[in-house]
Parts: sequence; C-alpha cells; structure tokens
Amino acid sequence: MDITLRTAVFGGGCFWCMEAVYELVPGVVDVENGFAGGSRKEPSYEQVSTGLTGHAEVVKLTFDPAKVSYAELLDLFWKMHDPTQVDRQGADTGDRYRSIILYTDENQRLEAERSMAAISKELTAPLATELSPLVAYWPAEDCHQDYFRKHPDRAYCRIVIAPKVDKYLGEVK
Repeated sequence: MDITLRTAVFGGGCFWCMEAVYELVPGVVDVENGFAGGSRKEPSYEQVSTGLTGHAEVVKLTFDPAKVSYAELLDLFWKMHDPTQVDRQGADTGDRYRSIILYTDENQRLEAERSMAAISKELTAPLATELSPLVAYWPAEDCHQDYFRKHPDRAYCRIVIAPKVDKYLGEVK
C-alpha cells in the first residue's frame, strides 16, 4: 500500500508548545521545529530571536491524510493559540511568535482561507493570522527538537506547555 504523506507548516507562538501537542495527534508522523516566513537563509535560533530575520517559529508537520486531514490540523491550530494577538503569544513577544499558516499548495491555501473565514466568525477580535506560501523552511537546532519530551520539568514546560497538552488530551477523551 502506497501512503502519500503530506506536509503542513504552522506558527502559533513558541514552537515548543505547538510541537508538544501535534506530536500527540494520530496521523501526524513527524513534527519538526524550525523557522519560515522570513528572508535570512539558514537562520539560527539566536538570529531569529533578534527579530531581524523576519522568520517565525514554526512547526513542520508530516502527516498521513488518510488518518488526519489538513482541515483537522487547522482546527487544532486555532485551539492551541490566540490568533488575534499580533506578534505575540502570552508573554512571548516579537514577530517570531506571530500566528502564521504557510501553505504548500493551492489546496492548502483554499482550505486555510475557508478555515480562517470560519474562525473569524467565532472571534471577538480581528484575526491576526498571516497566510503565506511556504517559500523556504529551515529546521531549528537539535536542542529545540522534542523539547517538552526532553525537559518536562523545566519551568516553561510546566507553566506554559503542559496546560496546552492537558487541554488537548482532555478534548480527545
């Protein structure tokens, strides 16, 4: 049986938070933290942190569309962060924490537009999510991969990431 895996790229604040939740989704076979949406080639975490690269912290999802749809991944994206905040999520501030959907093809663009229109009707503030084509993606350093799994006792993991994971797990029960 030939399985055609697909890719989705989302930014919704700190990539560690999004990674920890998407890793739990059946049908998501890989989650990688990285950078996209900016101009600098092969940026480092430190360079992106300056705010001068234009890149956002993003997750690149590899998923099996027979098990989870792009629309379902978008639905979870809206639940994981506040898409009305401009260049921030909670205490994390700067354009690297912006809400962004980077589509890989025309079908993803159309699905994202539909999803954005639907979620906009539910929000009490304007949607701040950027929709852009994925031009280039750069993986983050190894120390930023599987962060929550490797460091569950660190303060940021306990205070910020764990509640997002718990919320997701509570919704799938």
